[in-house]
Amino acid sequence: MTDPKRLHVITWGCQMNVYDSARMADVLAPLGYAPTATADDADMVILNTCHIRDRAAEKVFSELGKLRRIKDARAEAGHRTVLAVAGCVAQAEGEALLERAPYVDIVLGPQTYHRLPEMVARAARAAGAVIETDFATVEKFDALPEQAATQGLTAFLTVQEGCDKFCSFCVVPYTRGAEMSRPAMAVLAEARRMVAGGTREITLLGQNVNAWSAPGTDGSTWGLADLVRALAAIPNLLRIRYTTSHPRDMNDALIAAHRDIPALMPFLHLPIQSGSDRMLTAMNRRHTADEYRHLVGRLRQARPDLALSSDFIVGHPGETDADHAATMALVRDIGFAQAYSFKYSPRPGTPAAGAPAQVPEAVKDARLQELQAALRDSQAAFNATSAGQIVSVLVTGPGRRPGQMGGRTPALQPVHFPGSASLIGTEVPVKIVATTPTSLSGILDPGFLVEELARA
Repeated sequence: MTDPKRLHVITWGCQMNVYDSARMADVLAPLGYAPTATADDADMVILNTCHIRDRAAEKVFSELGKLRRIKDARAEAGHRTVLAVAGCVAQAEGEALLERAPYVDIVLGPQTYHRLPEMVARAARAAGAVIETDFATVEKFDALPEQAATQGLTAFLTVQEGCDKFCSFCVVPYTRGAEMSRPAMAVLAEARRMVAGGTREITLLGQNVNAWSAPGTDGSTWGLADLVRALAAIPNLLRIRYTTSHPRDMNDALIAAHRDIPALMPFLHLPIQSGSDRMLTAMNRRHTADEYRHLVGRLRQARPDLALSSDFIVGHPGETDADHAATMALVRDIGFAQAYSFKYSPRPGTPAAGAPAQVPEAVKDARLQELQAALRDSQAAFNATSAGQIVSVLVTGPGRRPGQMGGRTPALQPVHFPGSASLIGTEVPVKIVATTPTSLSGILDPGFLVEELARA
């Protein structure tokens, strides 16, 4: 029997890229590729790239320079290395990527990884590189193999791709294409396979996941609330989450789902980007700050323990001190459990890239530091409310110290507590005895320990 080929995947960016990387490994498994932890001994290396963050393309080329040296060294030793660039940078750069890095064998966009086996065969036969960057999203999901590697206790499941919102700063509509939703039957089938493999928490993924709308199992058109309800009926699926959502797509049914479906966790990532109406208009967000406040109020009325997360961009072209002050006011008003914040950086081809009144870097730096300090305080205050409370923790594995286990609360807070490995994969009640701005620590609820001893 020949030795398996070795595959190394380097993943940057969002959770959807994490999901895509896992599925790329799945489609290559029938060709004999098995994962390896390092590029040094890999027969194929895939860079799964993200175009959202600053200088994304330059970071890719820097990594490719390192991989070229590995590829050349292995070639001298008589071993071929297939080098592939996937994801959003591949989609955006295309032929330009090959002009700068002609040693790359395969360039594939995020909607074409189901054709990787064919691309690998073509690359082996051809003298030049193989490029696939079309937008055949439906075909991609239809072609994925039913057999997949075990995803672990917590797993991502892509249900929606693409974006029709065209925010001024964002490249997603250009790299992922138009919004597309997977049919409910396909999503439910994949979820059942995940749960059968041991997954207990599934996070539904989409660029605008709450825009999901597709044929349901009863023939009618479902929204995300309907899908969540059907997923909640799967035995042994303990927890359901979804990300990333858009305020414009948060409808009454989904708000009610947060109230009515216990498996839907009380945590919501709901990006706003700015607290200034002027900036929200410039960003093409199509909602106001007060509309966001009202929406949050409705969500918290439906689910009082809801933890909120968000995204913020400081220094969008035209942002003034008053606009920044409006963002700071919104942060104080809402009280976020966590949030992500970034300096605006231009993305070629987006409307904001060529907009006048670009904000100086020093101003962006100062605003970001002020915003992040407020967000850290908000997260610390949220975590502090857990002190003395008994919370349900999904135990995911060992903690940082011997005899310690770790997991997540329904609000996605990391928790560490003394416990045994027999608890992995279960939900246990933990009394929180200490909090930090970023995590919680606790002890198993004494009542639970008594019950465990009785069962033993």
